[in-house]
Amino acid sequence: MRIDDASVTMFRWDDIPPAQYGDRNPAAGGSELGLLELRTDQGIVGRAFLGASFRSARLDVEGLVRHLLPLLRGENPLEREKLFARLYGVRRAATLRTIGACDVALWDILGQAAGLPLHSIMGTARRKIPAYASSSTLAAESMYPEQALMLQAKGYTAYKIHPPKGGVEAAIRVCRAVRNAVGPDMVLMIDPAGAYRLPDAVRLGRVLEELAFHWYEDPLGEDDLHNYPALRAKLDVPILATEYASGGFEIMGTWIERGATDYLRGDVAVKGGLTPCLKAAHLAEAFAMNFEVHHGGNSWNNVAQLHLIMAIRNTEYFEVLLPEAAQKYGLVRDIEVDADGFVHAWDAPGVGAEPDLELIRAKTTAVLR
Repeated sequence: MRIDDASVTMFRWDDIPPAQYGDRNPAAGGSELGLLELRTDQGIVGRAFLGASFRSARLDVEGLVRHLLPLLRGENPLEREKLFARLYGVRRAATLRTIGACDVALWDILGQAAGLPLHSIMGTARRKIPAYASSSTLAAESMYPEQALMLQAKGYTAYKIHPPKGGVEAAIRVCRAVRNAVGPDMVLMIDPAGAYRLPDAVRLGRVLEELAFHWYEDPLGEDDLHNYPALRAKLDVPILATEYASGGFEIMGTWIERGATDYLRGDVAVKGGLTPCLKAAHLAEAFAMNFEVHHGGNSWNNVAQLHLIMAIRNTEYFEVLLPEAAQKYGLVRDIEVDADGFVHAWDAPGVGAEPDLELIRAKTTAVLR
């Protein structure tokens, strides 16, 4: 089998509702996604999406077309490890997001060629997993307990807070209000998105311990390997870092060696595909640690990651980032949470997602090769 054509179809994502997560990643109005297609001489097409509501694919697509697609044309897509190493070797010229899109498309070809869903190829460990709803940064503190109660009534058993503006004091008030609203049984997490220095992070962490929060995500800067071990030494609530840690999946070993986090974190966009996420998950398992999978940034990534989640034992939840209208786009059918708060394995071959080609054709802005 050979890849005989590769293209990226750029398409508009209009009418995105306002959303923000900490001081980063604002999404509002419009963005562009890219549909990557790797076509083989046997008629199999491997696909992936590039981009997100908060990050247009335009920011990455030039490196993809100029530096990565030439490395894939004429190659056997089933030699995925060889191709991943080749793609990963040019990450100074192309972003991890583009490498991740290529890697997902290669996995999609493999699954279709085998006639199996990706979780079967990786080794199915489960067929369902609980979801947690992940808030955006809401405009008023009172909106958090209201949202948590609404989600609890819909069947969600876990809720993550992206705290409001107002520093650690506002975060403490929101955490107390949400716990008081939902009671002791709902699982709660918080993600300040790297907002704090060590003293404030410790202060909030002690409140989280009192309120029995499940994890404390990215309280410090993403590369603060000096202070994360100190924070972890002072707190019992589990620390979840490494989502945006520099250096790709290899840096995970340093975080483990330094004792800087309780769990590892990643997704196919920020770590460069399913291949490095699977490697990182197995690394974490070797050290009896969780690898918690972050929201993938777009609908195709999330389906691809659902297969990963079904194939690893050391992850607890599937993340549903809110508002969903700023996260779901471009598929005929998307992932849904059932009435008991679970998402379920997809069993079509490959990624198993179907791009909404009618919508994509109507919104196409360019086709790049």
